Amino acid sequence: MKSIQFGIVLAVAGIGIAAAGGCASSRKSEASAALVDVRSALVFRGDGAAASWPELSAAAGAADAVLLGENHGHPLGLASAASLWGDVLASAPQSALCMEFFERDQQVGLDDYLAGLTDEAAFRKATGRTDSGYPAGHREMVESAKAHRRPVIAGNAPRRYVRLARTEGYDRLAALLPEQRRLFRIPDALPGPESQYRVNFDRVMSGEGEHGSGASPARSHESQARLDATFRSQSLWDWTMAESVAGALAAGQRPVVLVVGRFHIDNQGGTLLALRGMRPGAKIVTVSFVDEWSSSLREQDRGRADFVVYVGPSAVEEGG
Repeated sequence: MKSIQFGIVLAVAGIGIAAAGGCASSRKSEASAALVDVRSALVFRGDGAAASWPELSAAAGAADAVLLGENHGHPLGLASAASLWGDVLASAPQSALCMEFFERDQQVGLDDYLAGLTDEAAFRKATGRTDSGYPAGHREMVESAKAHRRPVIAGNAPRRYVRLARTEGYDRLAALLPEQRRLFRIPDALPGPESQYRVNFDRVMSGEGEHGSGASPARSHESQARLDATFRSQSLWDWTMAESVAGALAAGQRPVVLVVGRFHIDNQGGTLLALRGMRPGAKIVTVSFVDEWSSSLREQDRGRADFVVYVGPSAVEEGG
C-alpha cells in the first residue's frame, strides 16, 4: 500500500522559535512552546477542508511508519512532534521511536538509560547530549518512550562513516569489517540527477534555494564533484535511517516513528524513497513541520508531505 496521499496543515498560533538550521534554542522559546496546546490548533486538508488533530493522530496511529520531518531546534515544532508521539504511544502499545539525532554506536548508552541502569547525567555523557543538541522536545519524546517502556532506536550512521562516504566513497566503506558495517547502510542505488530529491539537494547545497525555476544552472566540474561527494554522505544517512525503521518493522514494532530533519522526507525525500524500497508494502505517513505561518496550504507546500504543520518563522529576536 502506498503512503497516504492527502495533505494536511496545522496552523498553530504565534510563538517565537529558533533558527531551523541549528540545534540551539532559547529557554524562553522552549518554555513558551510548552504552554501551547497544539492539539487545539486549526487543521486543514490539502484542499482546504477542515480537519482535526484527532484525524492526524489517528492516521499516525494506523500507519506502519510515521516520518516526522522537523526543523532542528524549533521549540514549537518539536513540541508538536512530541505531542503526536504521545498520541501514538497512547493508541499503539507496540510502537517504537527512531531518531536521526542518535547514532548507532550510541545505542547501548540509550538502552541502558531506558532500562534504568543509568541516570540521565550518565546517559547524556554516554551519548554526547548537550543542552543545545538535546532540546526539550527531543527529551520529552525519549522520556515518554521510557515511561511507556518502548524502544528508542539510534537511527543514524556515525559521522566518521558519513565523512568517509564523502571523502573516499562507498567502496572504502564496503571494505570495512562486519562489526563496522553494521553501523551504516550503503545505498543500493542513488536517486538520479534528474530526480526531484537530487535537484533540490543540489540547489540547497549550492545556495540556490530549494525551489528554483526550470533546470538547475550549469556548474563547473569541480563544483559538481563536490555536490556528488556530499550527496553520497546524504544518501548514507537516508539509507541507514530507513534501514533502522525497516528493522524495527521486521521485529513487529509499529508504528515506528522516525524523527528526522525534514529535508530527508520532504517532496519524496531520500529517507522516504529508501524506506519504500526496503518495505514496499508498508503504510507510511509523512509529516513536515514547516517554519512559516499560513491559514491554508501554500501552493509550494502541495506534495511536500502527507501532513504539513505550520509552526512559524525560523528566527526571532528574544529579549533579556
